[in-house]
Amino acid sequence: MKTALVTGGAGFIGSHLCEFLLSRKFQVIAMDNLITGEMSNIDNLRGNSNFKYIHHDVSKHIVVNEHLDFVFHFASPASPVDYQKIPIQTLKVGSLGTHNALGLALAKKAKYILASTSEVYGDPLINPQPESYWGNVNPVGIRGCYDEAKRFAEALAMAYHRIHRLDTKIVRIFNTYGPKMRKNDGRAVPNFINQALKNEPITVYGNGKQTRSFCYISDLIDGIYKLAMSTINGPVNMGNPEEHTILEFAEKIRELAKSKSKLEFKPLPIDDPHVRCPDISKARKALNWKPKIELGEGLSKTIEWFKHN
Repeated sequence: MKTALVTGGAGFIGSHLCEFLLSRKFQVIAMDNLITGEMSNIDNLRGNSNFKYIHHDVSKHIVVNEHLDFVFHFASPASPVDYQKIPIQTLKVGSLGTHNALGLALAKKAKYILASTSEVYGDPLINPQPESYWGNVNPVGIRGCYDEAKRFAEALAMAYHRIHRLDTKIVRIFNTYGPKMRKNDGRAVPNFINQALKNEPITVYGNGKQTRSFCYISDLIDGIYKLAMSTINGPVNMGNPEEHTILEFAEKIRELAKSKSKLEFKPLPIDDPHVRCPDISKARKALNWKPKIELGEGLSKTIEWFKHN
């Protein structure tokens, strides 16, 4: 039986990953300090004899006694609301946390999978964004704590690959949504759904013409697993190449939630990307991966979850 450590295992993506790995007969150790993760995300796993939770901040030295086959480093605040509130912790988990998790993977001779982000592209000057694009990031801006932490994490993972021959994989995650998202995480999908369900004004920043590409969580997890099992070592984009304006998302959610909400426009936050869309040619070709869940279906499932939680 394979054993995997998932840092950030009580987070939105991390908890779904833990659940998926358990379904594939893995032993899973989730590690989280609950700075943005929530125990309720993994409550359903705690009765499973193959699941273990460790409360720990990965920015500090990591000790795991078990043999490990995989280290999935998914610990990090991921919403602008969170990382702008705790920029130093965000920088530490991307740098020290990445270093600690890489050291552990090296000691255990485990495969290492880094959760990176489309934010490494910043406010991109080309659209869609291929892995070969180096990005347009403001290192000293308010989003720099997250963007640069992830860029550093990628550089460190590749250094471990080149110097120590560690089997590293980097998944550049584009906007993902689904059940277990935090209601107050400040991102478009939970914001819009919450406001729509309460018939409150839906807050659209800027003119709403900026674009995003949203991938349903089960599609992302499938892609992460395929990447983990592959022989690829560099970054791979994972997201849905179907691009929509923020305005279209707001309208779609309002319609699916059967909401009476009006739209309310507010100024665009600093350094907010104007476009965001993944070029997934590499994932298609190398992993035979592409998203399957279409937007209406994914949003309906997410709205249902928000209604009952």
